[in-house]
Amino acid sequence: MKNLVIVESPSKSKTIEKYLGEDYHVVSSKGHIRDLATTGKGGLGIDIENNFEPTYKINSDKRAVVKELKALAKKSEHVFLASDPDREGEAIAWHLANVLNLDMDDENRIIFHEITKKAVIEAFDHPRSIDQNLVKSQETRRMLDRIIGFKLSKLLQSKIKSKSAGRVQSVALRLIVERENEIRAFKSEEYWTVAANIKKDRKKFVASLNKIDGKKAELKKQEDVDAIIERCKEFRVSSIEKKVRKKEPKMPFITSTLQQEASTKLNFGAKKTMQIAQKLYEGLPLAGGVNEGLISYMRTDSTRLSEVFVNDAEKYIEETFGKEYKGRARQKNSENAQDAHEAIRPTNILNTPDRIKQYLTNDQYKLYKLIYSRTLASLMAASKSDVVNAQIVSSGCEFSANGSVLKFDGYLKIYGDYETVKDEMLPELIEQEMLENVELEGKQHFTEPPLRYSEARLIKEMEEKGIGRPSTYAIIIDTLQARGYVSLERPSSGSKTKVFIPSEQGELTDKKLQEYFKDIINVSYTANMEHHLDEIAAGNRDNIEEVRTFYEQFEPMLQNAYEYMEKKELERTGEMCPECGSELVYRIGRFGKFVSCINFPTCRYTKSENEEENIESDEVCPKCGSKLVMKKGRYGAFLACSNYPECKYIKSNKQKEEPVPTGEICPECGHDLVQRKSRFGTTFIGCSNYPKCRYIKKEEKKKKSEEDSKETKNKNMKKTTNKTLKKENIEEGDK
Repeated sequence: MKNLVIVESPSKSKTIEKYLGEDYHVVSSKGHIRDLATTGKGGLGIDIENNFEPTYKINSDKRAVVKELKALAKKSEHVFLASDPDREGEAIAWHLANVLNLDMDDENRIIFHEITKKAVIEAFDHPRSIDQNLVKSQETRRMLDRIIGFKLSKLLQSKIKSKSAGRVQSVALRLIVERENEIRAFKSEEYWTVAANIKKDRKKFVASLNKIDGKKAELKKQEDVDAIIERCKEFRVSSIEKKVRKKEPKMPFITSTLQQEASTKLNFGAKKTMQIAQKLYEGLPLAGGVNEGLISYMRTDSTRLSEVFVNDAEKYIEETFGKEYKGRARQKNSENAQDAHEAIRPTNILNTPDRIKQYLTNDQYKLYKLIYSRTLASLMAASKSDVVNAQIVSSGCEFSANGSVLKFDGYLKIYGDYETVKDEMLPELIEQEMLENVELEGKQHFTEPPLRYSEARLIKEMEEKGIGRPSTYAIIIDTLQARGYVSLERPSSGSKTKVFIPSEQGELTDKKLQEYFKDIINVSYTANMEHHLDEIAAGNRDNIEEVRTFYEQFEPMLQNAYEYMEKKELERTGEMCPECGSELVYRIGRFGKFVSCINFPTCRYTKSENEEENIESDEVCPKCGSKLVMKKGRYGAFLACSNYPECKYIKSNKQKEEPVPTGEICPECGHDLVQRKSRFGTTFIGCSNYPKCRYIKKEEKKKKSEEDSKETKNKNMKKTTNKTLKKENIEEGDK
């Protein structure tokens, strides 16, 4: 074997091997192969007294992988390390080089930002050595997370029964709890607005009261509105301003904006978005079954696009939409951006969403279309609207009316599915003309508290404050929920957006962290730490000194908390465990409060907080003959065998309806057609030979509407002829 190439993910190894040819064998490390050991003082895997020297251990689930990689490396002339192009990927390459005894100075590190043949071949033409500064930055982050994760989590577990704490996780929790406290402290205030409903030339429009005697209109109560209505009698158009308003397209996606937009436009969670994006990046089989990476690397904080891609995209825009739709490439990175990779973009501008839709799942198609549209739109011309602003005055009160008409759609030509523009035309108005048909209307309002964080809003807040990194947002959000610190739910039945609500345990955890660790568990400290990690990656800061500085500040806080933090005892239920006889206690889990044995984990008995004793039913288990009992589960009550766990029979709650013959014959296989009920509760007519024959009869909407109308008419008129009665009986039976 001449060349061995090691990548992170198994799903892209075959694709890359096809690109490279028979002289290369591509295998996967399946992510990290080593991590900090859990030995030594405190189980940190870090020798605090020996200049914070880390000790690494091969992960137990990767021993077979490492053994195979070692065997392959011995047979190969060259070993190339092609893990992902970020800090974690650089660290994986470094660990592989250590385990496989590769020369650290050897130029064997391969970097590519998209999985296409051109990008992969070009990357192998420009190998480099492992970037030790990037490795040190990742190692520093891992050591800090281990120190906080192990020591702080152990403290919280022993004192208040919380499951964990984290360098970034705990700050994200702080944001959510702070917002909840703001909402509780908020006091709503009444205020009023006045709108002038105006009619001219058979067209209605609305003007809003902005100023009263040259000052901003502030109406606190009904009496203020009544005074304005009494005061304003004659209305005059004082000025009309016409202009063209341009709206520039948004920048291409970075990780955080992709997660935000996928959340608001597609209702995808951050975790789901990243999982789908990973698949699109690694590649999917297109025409001819050949795998192709569809998007560039999805963990990035840069809006930069490569010159090659921009040239291809501009040519496509001009040929597809016209020269007037071509915009200009822009770049606007945030202050915290590392700019290590391009923005998230399609790898091939000719792979339009509709062209490759047949090869994607529905969710993959939705996310790919969003990425494709956003990228292409960012290189297109601004949209243009004719805007009219009319100022209307009456007795010192100034009203404002606005109208706009889209004249050139520009980037909306492709991004119109995600941004809507509504035309609001004003009638033809003339300066100084008097308006006669005017009616004033007062509306009462109340100030509202700040919004709770949705996934999109929380990610945006973390990004703006410099907390965490694009690759960690989804993990942080998932961890907070897994620990039972927050729940993601709709605040009311009418809400469409789910928001984060802290649990009782989450608020207690935040409270104790702020009492004893507020100097390090806060937004500014965490943001500064991210900046320091960037400086280490750039070679401008000493990594060991960074760990030492943190540890010397953290350790006294920890000792103080162990001494003074009050220990929370588990609340007893007053009942005894039916399995071991110990006391039952209340605990907090991911899905709320539950009851378990105090002797956990030796005894694993649990039940929900409001669980009653199993109620015996009159039914018998069809499998073993024991009685069925009514139990309460996470999704409600259900019937199950009383002989559990020996017999695991559960009765289905769904009542299966028998198909109703229609008297018609299937045109595809000749069997009878029957009427069935779908899982959505609607009825349809299909073949009785299902699943061998999947024929479904299509009903024309017009015809169906006419039949419904006839049925209603027949029922209302209550005809008594035999023919009608027969028809109604048949229709009633069909239902």
